[in-house]
Amino acid sequence: MQFQIKRDTLLKSLSIAHNIIERKNTIPILANVLLQTKNNKLSIIATDLDIIFHDEISNDLKIDQEGSTTTSATVLYDLLRKLPSNLDIVFDLQNENKLKISAKNSKFNLLCLPVDNFPNFADDFKAIPINLEGKKLLSLLNKTKISMSNDDTRHYLNGIFVHTTTSNKGSYLTGVATDTHRLSSSSMSIENVENFKSFILPKKTVFQLCNLLQETGENVSLSVGDTKIQFKIGSSRIVSKVIDGKFPDYTKVVPKGNKKLLNLKVKDFIQSIERVITVSIDRKEGVKVTLEKDNIQLFVNSSSSGEGRETLAANYNDENLTISFNSRYLLDIASAIEDEKIIMNLNDSVSPVLIQDNSDKNSYYVIMPMKI
Repeated sequence: MQFQIKRDTLLKSLSIAHNIIERKNTIPILANVLLQTKNNKLSIIATDLDIIFHDEISNDLKIDQEGSTTTSATVLYDLLRKLPSNLDIVFDLQNENKLKISAKNSKFNLLCLPVDNFPNFADDFKAIPINLEGKKLLSLLNKTKISMSNDDTRHYLNGIFVHTTTSNKGSYLTGVATDTHRLSSSSMSIENVENFKSFILPKKTVFQLCNLLQETGENVSLSVGDTKIQFKIGSSRIVSKVIDGKFPDYTKVVPKGNKKLLNLKVKDFIQSIERVITVSIDRKEGVKVTLEKDNIQLFVNSSSSGEGRETLAANYNDENLTISFNSRYLLDIASAIEDEKIIMNLNDSVSPVLIQDNSDKNSYYVIMPMKI
């Protein structure tokens, strides 16, 4: 195997590939990336056995000899990252165990493992793929991922529940995540899809998919299999296992009759929360919010470092109410709001609060108050 490629072109692909690979690996071959030259294309494959990343490069590439090898993804990524931009890199496989890399004044020999040891993957996607707009899918993932859980005892909450929903306005692909303290839901309109099999997208796949969508901005072809899903984005593919488990009926916790409405500027709200929680060293103290007719008061009291209080202009349509929240949860949700104002629908100091975004009617958030 011998080929020449531009450093920046290969680095873009390797930045995703090396993120897929687990740092602490008991199987040496899984720390490697597979490089294969064939039919005037360079294929790059990385896997942790739960996720497979596959990319094909045909630009800025000159193949002198076809072949394949595997070498350390992290070492190769770090090496390319530290080389100057726009450099021509020559890869020359010396033997089964040694890959020679040359770039201007730099020369490296990387150790390799046999390609035969690398896992084989068969595609089992028989259903017709669904075409999705990349930017809208990225927005859906970004708005829901903030509520994914880290609880290993309820593994089915450690991801985003992707399913179809319908209303009188049409069909939607909907993502929902919850850690039982907060919930995020976001939808994007799609053509009517029959027999769509809902799935729970694992957290690691969510983050890698967001990275790829952020990088390319291209549209997505989604294929759903029995135990795996595939996202095709341009020349790249991510194939992932889905989380085995049943996602709870989240509609039961979405408040329907909260009549108390709070309306205030989201930017001022975020800045105000960030200022008052400065007194909390570990940022774990909750923020107490007192709602009055034309303002709200934010209060944080830390047993170890002091207290902070701030008053903020707001519109509120009911009797005075004091309610407390986890400040980090509140900031995560407020930061996802696109509109200049945040709308909070409340009932009392202990019931779930519904948060809406006037600029995105297809997304909403639920947050549970905390006791202070």
